[in-house]
Amino acid sequence: QVQLVESGGGLVQAGGSLRLSCTASGIIFSIYDMDWYRQAPGKQRELVASITSAGNTNYVDSVKGRATISRDNAKNMVYLEMNSLKSEDTAVYYCRASRRRIGVGNYWGRGTQVTVSS
Repeated sequence: QVQLVESGGGLVQAGGSLRLSCTASGIIFSIYDMDWYRQAPGKQRELVASITSAGNTNYVDSVKGRATISRDNAKNMVYLEMNSLKSEDTAVYYCRASRRRIGVGNYWGRGTQVTVSS
């Protein structure tokens, strides 16, 4: 059974930092591409950052320069560090595992709430 469990969310002041973690089980973590998505109230879910199985990263423009995605294959974990947080970063953040190149796997965590107070 595949499980993705996010942690690290909470209430943060604007300008602050946080690190989100996602722990995966039930998959061969190292061969999966990992994504962080977020969904703000009344908005569609958006892709925030990605890291491929090879370690290549990509970010949505709104977080470029403020976010870093990383992975630790030995621990089956992916991280999202964000700094200079803004109120518009407030959302539920979700972790996703997939194998994009061959189009298989689409596993999601339940999300962790991040609230940025101004």
